[in-house]
Amino acid sequence: QVQLVESGGGLVQAGGSLTLSCAASGRTFSRYSMGWFRQAPGKEREFVAAIGWSGGRTNYADSVKGRFTISRVSAKNTVYLQMNSLRPEDTAVYYCAGSAFPVVTAETKYDSWGQGTQVTVSS
Repeated sequence: QVQLVESGGGLVQAGGSLTLSCAASGRTFSRYSMGWFRQAPGKEREFVAAIGWSGGRTNYADSVKGRFTISRVSAKNTVYLQMNSLRPEDTAVYYCAGSAFPVVTAETKYDSWGQGTQVTVSS
């Protein structure tokens, strides 16, 4: 498995933007797909976005389509989540995860997880 560390979280006003980063260390797999999940207080963890090992395939939750963009730079072993037009309901702990499966949305298909980074959107 790959060790993942998220960064870039913080406090932002509604309508603002944040970019999250996920840095991988240790073993890195050429076909390792990456995803972002989030968990708000009192709610279950939910899928946000996923990207294939080559970066060409992506998938987004309906709630973030048109606002969030997932990308990866293989040479840096880093995955990004660009978040625009943020809303208070986007407030959550965001987790980076890796999977041997292609751009899956199911949490159980991911075998590597970061520690999470807090994103708070004020109204």
